[in-house]
Amino acid sequence: MPDSCAAWGCTNRRTIQTRSRGITFHRFPKEKQLRRQWEVALRREAFSASESSVLCSEHFKPEDFDRTGQTVRMRDGAKPSVFSFPTHLQRPVATRTTQASRKAEETLLVDCSLHFQESVPPLPNVEHSYALPASPTGLKARLCEALVRVESLEREMRNVKDRERRAKNTVHDLLEIS
Repeated sequence: MPDSCAAWGCTNRRTIQTRSRGITFHRFPKEKQLRRQWEVALRREAFSASESSVLCSEHFKPEDFDRTGQTVRMRDGAKPSVFSFPTHLQRPVATRTTQASRKAEETLLVDCSLHFQESVPPLPNVEHSYALPASPTGLKARLCEALVRVESLEREMRNVKDRERRAKNTVHDLLEIS
């Protein structure tokens, strides 16, 4: 008896035709936490995977598979993430509400090509650009420029870490709620 994919609305069945199209079927993991994450990702109400429950490869990203051998293997920790849910099952996209988060979103939307077009002005034609300036005022100016740049990079790094931490907590909370 052919197995069917457990995903909502998926009609793929384990047959010769689906195998010829390159679709593979994978059992739910035995590890409880990962198995629960797969079940939550399906968004099927009161669904509990049985020993024979399978998901087809169309619900995973291509990089989740190891296709180097004769058999297609799932990489460790792979989770299903490719689904086409109807509107009543889709999660609402969280909007940015605080001023800082809106500003962060605006900076993400900046065209990256601008950064590559901006070029550093050419250094004066000196034999050794890494050598210290001869005058103390020039040395102090160069030091101040370097300190401003370091402070800017530290602030940017701190903001990136804060954003990553908030995103990680949000994802963690969403997985716990579901």
